Amino acid sequence: MSTPVVKLPLPRIPGRRGRLQDIPVPGHKKVLLAAPRGYCAGVDRAVVAVEKALDRFGAPVYVRKQIVHNIHVVRELEARGAIFVEEVDEVPPGSHLVFSAHGVSPAVVNAAAERQLQAIDATCPLVTKVHREAVRFARDDFEILLIGHEGHEEVEGTAGHAPDRVTIVNSPDEADTVEVRDPSKVVWLSQTTLSVDEAMETVRRLRLRFPQLQDPPSDDICYATQNRQVAIKKVAQDADLVIVVGSANSSNSVRLVEVALEYGAKAAYRVDYIDEVKQEWLDGVETVGVTSGASVPEVLVEEVIAELAGAGYRDVEEVKTAEEDLLFSLPKELRSDDRALGGRSRA
Repeated sequence: MSTPVVKLPLPRIPGRRGRLQDIPVPGHKKVLLAAPRGYCAGVDRAVVAVEKALDRFGAPVYVRKQIVHNIHVVRELEARGAIFVEEVDEVPPGSHLVFSAHGVSPAVVNAAAERQLQAIDATCPLVTKVHREAVRFARDDFEILLIGHEGHEEVEGTAGHAPDRVTIVNSPDEADTVEVRDPSKVVWLSQTTLSVDEAMETVRRLRLRFPQLQDPPSDDICYATQNRQVAIKKVAQDADLVIVVGSANSSNSVRLVEVALEYGAKAAYRVDYIDEVKQEWLDGVETVGVTSGASVPEVLVEEVIAELAGAGYRDVEEVKTAEEDLLFSLPKELRSDDRALGGRSRA
């Protein structure tokens, strides 16, 4: 049978180097490079899981949805023999199937088992933590207000662990209208890649309506999302322009643009590749802030820095607000003697 695959834009055609011109500005041109940026431990683990599955089992290896929300990563894995599908019923019975870093519901796990697929769970451990919280609170008869974006894969996966107990709250405004059965038995959880400020504003407004609202046992928004937002807040204060490298379906990348604008950047744009940066964005710009979402390989940032250097932005200052050294073990199906990931360079 033919296997439907996730539809992606046409392959990238690299742009001509030197496309951006060095046009004089009143002051000194420079780049503020945010750190941390780029790959987090969960993304690293998921990408390596697909790579090792291809090495161990050979092509094709199927992946449900995009392994992480980055077009470049998906295309590279496709070139190695990964096939990305929307649902498990598109995968030939008995094949190897990797679940993406965003996690899946028990219904998806069961559907894979029914097709006798050899499943490899690359769900980020921090997302798995939220899944366990949802199961526990549902078992204890709580209603769960899940702060996140309806339709996002992570939200669908978390909601699927307690479908009769979860109500999705998309925004602070929805906090003003959501209804619950028992205000004394309600708890909030959140999508891990949200804007920290927006999530906390949603919680604040929920608590005004439901004073007995309980908090999760630990912060659901992941360390990498928070660290990247803290870094771009500091950069944005001094930036005329912020460029965020990341894909349109990457929630944390989109949030970085919003956070940059909220914290003082005069302009901010998201791009997948340096080719998408427009000359007019640089008009009159002295300071360019650069960062990348948690699913973005560093090579794409390096391309941006190199092209900006050709446009006169050769002075690069790294703005570091945190150190990251967290590593996650590979999925159990892929472990060998070395149980932790390593060798990736992360800012």
